[in-house]
Amino acid sequence: MSNSRLVYSTDDGDRRRRETGKQRSAQAAGPQLPNDGVVRIFREQGARRGKSVTVVRGLPAGDLNEVGSDLKRHCGSGGTVKNGAVEIQGDHREKVAARLRSQGYTVKLAGG
Repeated sequence: MSNSRLVYSTDDGDRRRRETGKQRSAQAAGPQLPNDGVVRIFREQGARRGKSVTVVRGLPAGDLNEVGSDLKRHCGSGGTVKNGAVEIQGDHREKVAARLRSQGYTVKLAGG
């Protein structure tokens, strides 16, 4: 028994869940962005089983839900608002950038 890993304790419960929760929260935060007023648009695939997602970061906190809803309608796809970012299903970077520029935001395409 000395070589076995402890995965359950009567004091703390399942210890595996706690470790994976920390890893997920670190990945979900995304890259650190400068606070310069520029909206950055990323395309991400990691942790999504190979599916592309357009992620918009740098929007003012008060505009997130309204802009997210407008972008989902404009792109004709689903999405969500999570952790201060708008996620749109699929690779719609050019459409999203054009829409945000027309609404007066300074936009930069970031990432791959």
